Amino acid sequence: FFFDILLAAALSTSTAFLEPYDLLYDNAVQAFYNSDYHNVVRYMEGALSSYAEVRRTRVRCRLTCQDQHPFDETFMDLRFSDAVLQRAACMNRCIEEKLGSQSVHKVSEDVLQDFHRRIPYNYLQLAYQKLKQPDKAAAAAHTYFQANPEHVEMGQNLEQYKDLQGVMEEHFVDREARPHQRSFAAAVKLYNSGDYEAAIGLFEEALTEYYKADVECRALCHWPQRFEGYDYLRYRYSLYEVISDHFTQVLHCEHECVRDLANRPGRLSPMENYLPLHYDYLQFAYFQVNRLEEALQCALTYLLFHEGEESLMDNVDYYREELGHDSKPREVSICCYHWGGPLVYDSVQLVQNSAALNGTQRVLLDHVMSEEECSDLRHLAHAVTMAGDGYRGRMSPHTPNEKFEGATVLKTLQHGFEGRVPMRSARLFYDISERARRIIESYFLLNSTLHFSYTHLVCRTAITGQQDHRNDLSHPIHADNCLLDPDANECWKEPPAYTYRDYSALLYLNGDFEGGEFIFTEMDAKTVTASVKPRCGRMVGFSSGGENPHGVKAVTSGQRCAVALWFTLDPLFRELERLQADEVIQALDTQSVWGQGLNINPKDEL
Repeated sequence: FFFDILLAAALSTSTAFLEPYDLLYDNAVQAFYNSDYHNVVRYMEGALSSYAEVRRTRVRCRLTCQDQHPFDETFMDLRFSDAVLQRAACMNRCIEEKLGSQSVHKVSEDVLQDFHRRIPYNYLQLAYQKLKQPDKAAAAAHTYFQANPEHVEMGQNLEQYKDLQGVMEEHFVDREARPHQRSFAAAVKLYNSGDYEAAIGLFEEALTEYYKADVECRALCHWPQRFEGYDYLRYRYSLYEVISDHFTQVLHCEHECVRDLANRPGRLSPMENYLPLHYDYLQFAYFQVNRLEEALQCALTYLLFHEGEESLMDNVDYYREELGHDSKPREVSICCYHWGGPLVYDSVQLVQNSAALNGTQRVLLDHVMSEEECSDLRHLAHAVTMAGDGYRGRMSPHTPNEKFEGATVLKTLQHGFEGRVPMRSARLFYDISERARRIIESYFLLNSTLHFSYTHLVCRTAITGQQDHRNDLSHPIHADNCLLDPDANECWKEPPAYTYRDYSALLYLNGDFEGGEFIFTEMDAKTVTASVKPRCGRMVGFSSGGENPHGVKAVTSGQRCAVALWFTLDPLFRELERLQADEVIQALDTQSVWGQGLNINPKDEL
């Protein structure tokens, strides 16, 4: 008891300004398990308030200290180091003046993750439910569900709240909604309804909130960073090395702000082209209300992000002609904005992004492989592929006019081990697929590791004598993780679809055949939005959902070969054969003996 009094006294002294949110959170959880729902609400709401205040205070302190201690333009060694240390001291003083001792507000990674995942709102909705406050329970449940859309029980709870007396539509609010995203979503709805004047106001508001959020995000990057693989106390790095490493981490963090601001809660990848879309919507909305000066400025601003885009260039020419003069784009901060992440390899060339392919989450790349590598893999395909492999033994699974042959990575490695194909070629298939995975993961700026779901070396060959007057497709229009329903304009994410697939890619080995173009369509499975002609080293990548229906036109002459890849963000659905292949490669790299052979368990799932 005496110890508890001392602890309480210490805490009250050190947290005179703000109670630490991890302590409040722990109290709320304990109250929940004691069925003390009044205190669950009291402590959990307090924890959320404290969490938000810590963030606001850090932003304010960083911006204040940045203004008070600017970096000298000459960046002389001593002046720069002095400014760095002065800023650090300033931020420490500022924080402690407003929050109390910083040590009290250091929280574990587990608690941080709980707040990022909005776990407190799960407790709150249950507590408010027990306290017969369904309106507040509905708001908490809705807030939690926005970040956890796969939570089945919470989805059911929300449906029940909708039927409760006294619960109205306005009670279903996202308490953690980010102002810039909320305004943008509302603006898009008004735009689609034809209310362009109101949409303009909200788009402009969304831009203001976006740049405010960008400043805040970058400010938070200047607090202590986590240095993976570094232990400064042990290795005794010099001051300059510590500062250099810190600012390297800060720059990386600031670059991630672009993705963070475009990322919706509960999503693993950001909304593509997010910031430029504001200016695209605005230029057309201003045009609709005959404000051509503003329309021209917004169109020119969009071109800062996507230089030379044909449709916008046509609009700019029209606005200039109508106005009789030119204008300038708005001043925006685009130092760290990218519509796609790095391509990882120097040789890889971006051909078309999503906008050029008339869709979302799409990319077309060239030179992913060299001509020599394409030739090696084609020879490998002729040696190892079997008719019907990957198609449940069906030689012509999609059309009777073509023959399909395939092979997996593990099967190919087994052929290499047995001396039936050069091990160098078998290893190339493994390495090329990993190259493709890294490019897709990087370009789409994913927040977590992309895993192989299925990897297939596949060739489709036109059957001689069956090509006259063909009007079918080599592969009918479909989506990779849902059941396409063109009549309902829906794609149902349910079995037997491979619902765990998140991204797909096709890496082509050749182009010496007739037909066989890869096509994207609208949800109606008829309107073609983009067409890709295969060639050696060309890769098309895209998200696997209903936003990207696709298919393959008939191969009417010759043979079309490609490496087909499907990826998942869920490690539970990693490709079993790939894990076995990883072990084989590891054994090869360490010059280990393989034992009595390979345990092949091919997955038959195209």
